[in-house]
This record gives sequence, structure tokens and C-alpha cells, in this order.
Amino acid sequence: MQALQPLLDAIAAMPYPTDAQRIFHGRGGRYPGCEQLSLDAYPPVIVLTSFEPLTDDAVAAVDQALHARWARIAAEGQPLNWLLQTREVGGKFDTRVMAGAVPEPHVVTENGARYLVHVARGQNHGLFLDMAAGRSWVQRTVAAHPRPARMKVLNLFAYTCAFSVVARLAGAGQVLNMDMSKGALSIGQQNHQLNGVRTGASFAAHDIFSSWGKITRGGPYDLIIVDPPSYQKGSFVATKDYARLMRRLPDLLLPEGQVLLCLNAPELDTEFLTAQMQEIAPELQWVERVANPPAFADVDEERSLKVLVYRAPPLPQP
Repeated sequence: MQALQPLLDAIAAMPYPTDAQRIFHGRGGRYPGCEQLSLDAYPPVIVLTSFEPLTDDAVAAVDQALHARWARIAAEGQPLNWLLQTREVGGKFDTRVMAGAVPEPHVVTENGARYLVHVARGQNHGLFLDMAAGRSWVQRTVAAHPRPARMKVLNLFAYTCAFSVVARLAGAGQVLNMDMSKGALSIGQQNHQLNGVRTGASFAAHDIFSSWGKITRGGPYDLIIVDPPSYQKGSFVATKDYARLMRRLPDLLLPEGQVLLCLNAPELDTEFLTAQMQEIAPELQWVERVANPPAFADVDEERSLKVLVYRAPPLPQP
């Protein structure tokens, strides 16, 4: 069990989780022997993900550690719910509920917003925890706008529309959410309803690359969020498709409008985005890289999630 010790130590120090959050990030490479492991809280469920098969002894050690910690931090009579998902090369995965149960519907919170998740189905759970800082940036940016109610936001590759929920709760007037998956957008609509947001958001289940007419008619935009998969056959391949998006950005942004460019591909570094932006859309000014949540610290930040901010130039002075 020595290789598992960093994970067991994290469990022993785990606070009682209220918001959805990462508890242990072995994938960041900071804990030798645990690179295949991550532990997340989707209250009231704890999810252990392993990218390699775990021995029965290892699973038993985690189970014992979780039960011991739960007995110390949870209210009396509150059951421990935890599940194990094992993922293999090629996309195969297996999910087992190890203790307790998974609620249905399963609603989690993050910074006051509520989201539907589905941790026992599929490999994407409905809310990407590593993007928490990106969502906080959107909230701050919208709230700081001099006239947020007039803001137009474009949310590309919207998935379950968490960015849209945050933007609308912060006061943004209109958000256009676009994603090829009708199922994901349906959950996105439910997420808006969960948060009492019943107007100001639209949902378009379209291929972005064949929908520029609709996108253009809805603009120009104060804020554009681009959060594509790094590789999804038939939908988006970052190495060839990101440049196609970048070419459109200058014409879609209002003066001083901002764009949030996201990329979660360990093999592609920040320069992959910055060099292409400099070549394709040089009029957009680099602003910052949004720091990832501390829980996602990585031995090499260039392998971790990249979230970059650019700004359009102001109107020329007469």
C-alpha cells in the first residue's frame, strides 16, 4: 500500500465536502505511484477514478480510509456514498458503487450555482471540476461589466452550459449556447432551470463549423467562450480545427470584447494557442492565463488545462 499512501493521506485530511471539488490529483504527477488516480467529491458522492486496474487490496485500503474519515467528519447516521470508475485505453470503463448509493437526480453546487451530474453513467460527469477557475473568471468578468444586462455572450462547445449558468447568474443579458449534443444541451437547459434562470439563454444543437451564419447574426459579442474537446473524431481536432475558430473571433467580438480560449490537451502547450493567435488574429491582445484551481497542481503546468484570455481593441479615437 506504500504507493497509495499519498491518496490515503489526502483522504485522512479531507474536509467534509459541500461543493463539487477535486480532493486528490494524482494525474498531476506530483505523487509518484499515484499518477493513475484522482479522487473527486460530487456531494453526496465521492468518486475515485483510476486509469489502471486496482488490486482488491488497494480498493479495500481506500474503502477503509474513506469510512474512517467519514466517521469523523460526517453527521451521525449520514452514510458514505462512494464509487469507483476504472478507465482503460481504448475508451472502456467500468463503474461500481462501492458503498451507499448515488442520488437520482444528482445535483451538486459550486460557488452557489447548482448543476445536474451523472457520475455513475459515462466518463464525463456533467461538470468538469478543473474548469472551476474559468467559471469564476466568467462570473467576475460579467459582474464587473459596466452594463452586464446588455452583455451578449457566446458559449461554444457549451456541453451542459455551466458557463452560461454562471454568466446569467452574474447578470449577463443574453447567452447563446452551441453544442452538437442535444443531450448535453438538454441537461444545460435543466441547469438553468435549477438556478431559476428561465430567460436570456438560447440553446442550439448545431455543428459550429456549419453555423457561422447563425452565430454571426446573434452577435457581435462582449464575451466568447471557446471550450472544445482536444480530440473528438468527427467533431473537433485541436491541431487542425482551433485555427479555424480563431479566424472568426475578431469579427465576432465587440470593441474591448473578450474571449476565453480553453484547451485540455497535455501534449499541446500554451504556445500552441498563443503562436496561432499571433499569426491568425494579431489584433486581439493577450491578457492573461487563468490559473488552475490549486487542487489541480501539476509538475508541468504546460501539461495541465490551459485557459487564456484575449481582448479586442477599443474603438479607434476620432
